[in-house]
Amino acid sequence: MTGRPTLNQRRRDTTRLEIARTAAALFAERGADATTAEEIALAAGISLRTFYRYFSVKEDAVAPLLAAGGRQWVDRLADGSADLPLREALESAAAASLTPADEAGAEMMQWTRSLLRDPRLEGTWQRVHAESEVRLRAVLAERCPADTDPLEIRLAAAAATAAIRVALEQWASSDAPATGPGSPRDLGARCMRELTEGLRLWKRVA
Repeated sequence: MTGRPTLNQRRRDTTRLEIARTAAALFAERGADATTAEEIALAAGISLRTFYRYFSVKEDAVAPLLAAGGRQWVDRLADGSADLPLREALESAAAASLTPADEAGAEMMQWTRSLLRDPRLEGTWQRVHAESEVRLRAVLAERCPADTDPLEIRLAAAAATAAIRVALEQWASSDAPATGPGSPRDLGARCMRELTEGLRLWKRVA
């Protein structure tokens, strides 16, 4: 057992992502309220039954895309930042995940802006960040001494996740570009510093 996803799991993940991209494009163009699950399924080339096998409601169809940035951020923190103090590692990983790496990333960022402006998707957005917080909590716990107060870890995970959420929401409500002043990266770094500065955890974990 290697822990690697099976072929069937990879296929399911690919299908979920394709549905999510289709839903995001339609929601960005028309809004979630004016888009039906049937239209998403048709545009994705699947049956309505298949759509509901993956998502219980149409709004959740974009969750894989909204969650991708948070997952990338937590993965970066877990895999590549052991040589940095924890607070710096959080900021570095967040900045990297909030910076579009290519045209596809820039397009995804613009989709994210449209999705975050849609009130019908607020519940999905909040659930995505709650799940990201749980994943971050586990990564922080791995870096902390065994006797660290679990409440400190939970507060740190909540603050760091909130920093990303607030930065993206602030950017989405503006007309700022995806890079440079006012960008998600710019706002994310500022929010991370503001929300995590006074936490005791940074004094315990170098």
